[in-house]
Amino acid sequence: MKLKRLLIASAVLGVLTLNAQAATVSVSNYPMFLLSEAVTEGTPSANRILQAGDVGHHGSISPSDMKAIKDSKFVVWFGPLLENSLAGSLETAPNAISLFDFKAFNRYPLRDVKGAAIAGTLDPHIWLDPENAKAITRALAVIHSHANPEYTSTYQANVKKFAARMDKEVADIQKQAAQKNRPYWAYHDAYQYIEKATNITLAGSLSPDHHISPKASQLRWLNEHRPSTRMCMINQSVASKGLLAKLQPLETTVQVEDMSASKDFVDGWRMMAQQISQCIS
Repeated sequence: MKLKRLLIASAVLGVLTLNAQAATVSVSNYPMFLLSEAVTEGTPSANRILQAGDVGHHGSISPSDMKAIKDSKFVVWFGPLLENSLAGSLETAPNAISLFDFKAFNRYPLRDVKGAAIAGTLDPHIWLDPENAKAITRALAVIHSHANPEYTSTYQANVKKFAARMDKEVADIQKQAAQKNRPYWAYHDAYQYIEKATNITLAGSLSPDHHISPKASQLRWLNEHRPSTRMCMINQSVASKGLLAKLQPLETTVQVEDMSASKDFVDGWRMMAQQISQCIS
């Protein structure tokens, strides 16, 4: 509820009261959109700025996207640490709300390829934590309610339903994956926020960025420090067979962190958690 109070306080100060604009909400990327869809079920959807599969690390936005930002009453994004492609348009926009600006959510630092925390950093993939996902829906319900107060009761009921569904999936996956601290590798470390709920632990990653090819020294380090004979590697896309051959015996699973193959956040989270667990078991 702390985040809700902060948003209401912002409204009182005038940050959220742009009454001259249309009562519409835009959200930044696909995971934010899925969470917004959970809140607005049965009511008009928010506008999504970025395409599925584009969390905002790279690229630029179109003139139509810029118009949508300008025409929206509120634009909700995570922040420039994740959505650098939106920073130029949103950092100074009076109708933009960055969730990273609020002192809320479970937050973890980035980790290096050996799994060590990097001081003074933030891993931005916060939506993969079920508690964070629930908190984001609560924040979005407040924002949507400011834009469209006639749907407030629907938004609040949807938030409760989402929380119950999310809690059930976490309980189910923890029953299936009862063993604690199951080790895994990642091509790029993007799954930290799902670890607690799925009882998994990062044992190293190949590269600090999935666009950067791994160094031979890191391949050697992973092989020399493998905690299990057969490892699971989580990839954001299909890795080359030649690369994977250097890490055998190995199971792999492809998991896009924005769940862009899913139409529902809880279903997408469950599928990711189950496939990761099956890969590691």
